[in-house]
Amino acid sequence: MDQTRRDFVIAAGAAGTGGGGSPKEEAHQHSHQDVPSDLTLRVKALESLLIEKGLVEPAALDALIDTFEHKVGPKNGARVVARAWVDPAYKQRLLSDAPSAIAELGFRSGQGEHMMVLENGPKVHNLVICTLCSCYPWPVLGLPPVWYKSSAYRSRAVIDPRGVLREFGLELPDDVEVRVWDSTAELRYLVLPERPAGTEDFSEEQLASLVSRDAMVGVAKVAAHGDAQ
Repeated sequence: MDQTRRDFVIAAGAAGTGGGGSPKEEAHQHSHQDVPSDLTLRVKALESLLIEKGLVEPAALDALIDTFEHKVGPKNGARVVARAWVDPAYKQRLLSDAPSAIAELGFRSGQGEHMMVLENGPKVHNLVICTLCSCYPWPVLGLPPVWYKSSAYRSRAVIDPRGVLREFGLELPDDVEVRVWDSTAELRYLVLPERPAGTEDFSEEQLASLVSRDAMVGVAKVAAHGDAQ
């Protein structure tokens, strides 16, 4: 198994195991795990067996991996956000019919057929979770990160969203309402972050480079210098 496929299998198959720590702690522990978990080994063994039995073609797996590495991911979502920031008409289409507006930029898949975009503002901050599993808008954000799947994030973000945001380094004023949205297989969410001040002269491409995955989930804001806040 080549390095690319091994990394993909670990990210897609093994991240579902987690303990009871904070979302960032679980992600940190995962990234420093030297020995593959039992689940990782089972996934890799299953892949090898399927290929050996002729049930899965290696080329098909390579094509799938290439899709998620190069054709879907946060860069797609960043392009959607940047377009909404510079084009008011597009923004209205995005807020009223997200799948169609996102498809205008060429991003579509079965994991994004039913999607809603949530606009952040000075007095409202949206946070996306999935309490049941890890439903996620793949066409615009790619594969869900480890912390998004963790039990800590999925449970605590509902009970104490401000506390969870604080662990990600985001402290919101008391007068900002935090709205938590629970993704499902039927409906997935994408956060439209606030455009940072000082970017009035930025091009659409420059704006897209500022937008992070975390900002589109709602655990961060977008800063003019490109670092999540």
